[in-house]
Amino acid sequence: MKKFKVTARPDELSEKLKQRTIADLTANGYEYDELYPDYCFVIGGDGTFIYAVHEIMRAHTISLRDMKFYGIHTGTLGFYTDYRDSEYDEFIQTFLEGRCTEVKYPLLQVNYAGIKHNAINEIRVENAARTQVIDVYVNGQKFETFRGTGLCVCTQLGSTAYNRSLGGAVIQEGLDLIELTEMAGIHHSKFRSLEAPIVLKGDTELEFRSASFNGAVIGCDADVYHIDDVNSIKIYIAKTTAVHMLRGRQVSYFDRLKSLF
Repeated sequence: MKKFKVTARPDELSEKLKQRTIADLTANGYEYDELYPDYCFVIGGDGTFIYAVHEIMRAHTISLRDMKFYGIHTGTLGFYTDYRDSEYDEFIQTFLEGRCTEVKYPLLQVNYAGIKHNAINEIRVENAARTQVIDVYVNGQKFETFRGTGLCVCTQLGSTAYNRSLGGAVIQEGLDLIELTEMAGIHHSKFRSLEAPIVLKGDTELEFRSASFNGAVIGCDADVYHIDDVNSIKIYIAKTTAVHMLRGRQVSYFDRLKSLF
């Protein structure tokens, strides 16, 4: 028997759809299981979807490799969902009839002092307390020295999130790329970094080195970790972990962009 769980945004509409989803799936032979689900149904927005992915990663009861996420949006369209709440019947029938297409999206991974964390949108190294100096290495080669608040590395999916607010480029769906964008860089006649976002191949490994990351944090989507006693941080696409999403229908990437922006 296939097992499932439902993660919903904490509002009245999303909660109603959660209960309806549980009832419909249970009536069709699926078993509700919070710990060992085969499917995670996400009801809410893009933020709810990201929360659901991190919830599975934190649980340690099941690997992301064994999970499939399927979402419905109780707002606008979003990038992680194909259906609005008014289209619930089509959403659930498409799943029950096995008409979904599975799509795999990469995760970013950060590695420092033997500790690893993953992110679906972006990983940020930022210091609000003082100017952070970072030597940036690309595939082991020194690229530049950055001075400022920090640096943001995003996936293609994450290019429309915080990266866009920083002035980064929006990357079209289907491109195997990552992007490095500055956060409040300092530039004058004495020192200057690239001062522009840079789009890199998906197999690129970035390394940030500093004599001191005291006061800095690493942000992995909404999760934040302190890194005072660290001198080297590596960021790359995770080799063995990805997010498996079910798509119920084809929605143009540019229609999604227009819906949101």
